[in-house]
Amino acid sequence: MEGGRRKLIGAHMSIAGGLWNAVQGSVTIGGCVFGMFLGSQRSWKSRPLDEKALARFRQACSQHGFTPDRILPHGSYLLNCGSPKPDVYEKSRAMLIDELKRCEQLGLTMFNFHPGSTLHDITVEECLDRIADSINHAHQHTTGVTTVIENMSCQGNTVGGKFSELRGIIDRVKDKSRIGVCLDTCHAFAAGYDLSAVGGVKKMLDEFDWTVGLQYLKAVHLNDSKGKLGCHLDRHENIGEGEIGLEGFRQIMNEPRLDNMPMILETPVRYRGRGCPVQGFDWLICLLCSQA
Repeated sequence: MEGGRRKLIGAHMSIAGGLWNAVQGSVTIGGCVFGMFLGSQRSWKSRPLDEKALARFRQACSQHGFTPDRILPHGSYLLNCGSPKPDVYEKSRAMLIDELKRCEQLGLTMFNFHPGSTLHDITVEECLDRIADSINHAHQHTTGVTTVIENMSCQGNTVGGKFSELRGIIDRVKDKSRIGVCLDTCHAFAAGYDLSAVGGVKKMLDEFDWTVGLQYLKAVHLNDSKGKLGCHLDRHENIGEGEIGLEGFRQIMNEPRLDNMPMILETPVRYRGRGCPVQGFDWLICLLCSQA
């Protein structure tokens, strides 16, 4: 806590042994929010959720105080809702609906996924059309779950690395109440937004607000970057051990526009810099209480 502001910090948790284990895992490391996958990352189809699993997950969330706004499921990396390949496009659309229905069953209200790729076979605008059409199609078959698209690193033929591309998707989505953005810090840095510079986080958020609108910002993925500024490589690094560095994350922790939204680490939660022995999120709290 700093100046009455609050950061909601957690991590992406394993669902090995059952979805409910993600809840217990988050409790163990002291997280107050968490991310997770909803099924296998190797298959286009996941087994249906049985009633016992649903009940056990809901009970664990209720017991430990994890409300739906503090849980951000992550979509399969197989998804490419903008694919020019007919088979991948249709399977992605079907998977998106299935994932949103799983969120409905679990009582969750947000679902995060990577927008897609042109595969160098279609234009960016055509890809944005396909992604938005997939989202609109999924919205027609589901209720109450916000689709949260993630900014990308501009690696290869992925779309969403530029804020204007995120805005392009949002503009094409019919139900604006069910669309949002998750900002990944590594992706942003690799795409050219200098979060390591003094005032860099503020500058990025100013641009995001101008181009996309802060009302669409729903969550943050906290990742340092193995690659240098503008490298376009999606290579996550432990916090404080990459090119963004501790000062960049101190700015993030002290940025009031990032209060009260899920901030999820996708790298190990143990900080190893400078021989620091602190486990869990205590070291991030120290950053939060520091001056940027």
